Amino acid sequence: MENTNNKKQHQHFIIFKPYGYLSQFTNNQTKRTNKKLLGELYNFPKNTMAIGRLDEHSEGLLLLTTDGKISEHIRSSKIEKEYFAQVDGKITQEAIQKLKNGVEISTETGKYTTKPCLVLKLSQPPQLPKRAKNIRDERHGPTSWISITLREGKFRQVRKMTTVVGYPTLRLVRVRIGTIHINNMPAGEVKEVNSFI
Repeated sequence: MENTNNKKQHQHFIIFKPYGYLSQFTNNQTKRTNKKLLGELYNFPKNTMAIGRLDEHSEGLLLLTTDGKISEHIRSSKIEKEYFAQVDGKITQEAIQKLKNGVEISTETGKYTTKPCLVLKLSQPPQLPKRAKNIRDERHGPTSWISITLREGKFRQVRKMTTVVGYPTLRLVRVRIGTIHINNMPAGEVKEVNSFI
């Protein structure tokens, strides 16, 4: 009898989720019929899942897989996620220190104090693809760019954190998950990879 390998071959993808897309493949809500879904970017195999999410107004690195175990590992607190956030105003060192130490935000289950994290002010705006919807221009006041690296991921956490310290987020782009960087991917690009390691 021929020895066959019954181990399922999983597929893995790295994408740059554009602004305005939901991190899902099917539309289960009738009121969201006009929303853009990930399935419009590529013909993904059945059972593909997003590893973590980016909300509709956030952009950047999103990993997709058909392997639930890989998804669970990457979503764990062992893996760093780095974001570039454009915030309203010239952020102060005091606000950056508060973000680093942890701030109290509201979650679906009540108040939550974020864990200490790495926060840096970027001296220059990062090189990112132009967003589909324009962000306000300098006539409406200055903005700053910061890098925030987390090992947790509450719903809209970065946006809530920057708002709490007085600098609401205008644009949010995830640029790194673990050792995987967005590099110079254009918005909407999909790359199939053999693994995430």
